[in-house]
Amino acid sequence: MAERQINGAEEKWFAIYTRPRAEKQVNQRLLEAGVESYLPMQKTIRQWSDRKKMVEKPLLSSYLFVKVLPKNFPVVYRITGVVKFVSFEGQPVSIPQKQIDTLRLLIDSNADIEVSSENFAKGDNVEVTAGALAGLTGELIKIGTHNRFVVRIDRLDQNLILKIPRTFLKRLPATDK
Repeated sequence: MAERQINGAEEKWFAIYTRPRAEKQVNQRLLEAGVESYLPMQKTIRQWSDRKKMVEKPLLSSYLFVKVLPKNFPVVYRITGVVKFVSFEGQPVSIPQKQIDTLRLLIDSNADIEVSSENFAKGDNVEVTAGALAGLTGELIKIGTHNRFVVRIDRLDQNLILKIPRTFLKRLPATDK
């Protein structure tokens, strides 16, 4: 997706925090206000006493992403349901385009995704070599007896956890951080 530039300044992605269960309404209001937004949705089966139904729910509860110039933050703040921008040391933090692209890839892949805010210990850097997510890189962790693939979303304190067969992964050389 091409970056839009306005007077030489480049729009960037930012995460915003919404009121609980208001993500879809906030996303719609942002679009109506002309603000580019992205709300990653996950399909899941809901069980009621008399039936089961496939529903879409936000992947990251109370979070969605907007692509704006910092001078347009007031437009976002005026949207009913927006609580705040995700910030670090009082400043809204931009989310790299690559991480938004990764989220879109994960959602489009229909992978089995869990979300966790747990901070994991650093493990091996790995790349998926087969399947719908081939080429995706991330950090491998182990939970119980299942190997899981973790994609960190910087500055959100959220991790996406995917079930991927170990044979689909290859170790990458360690990098200095």
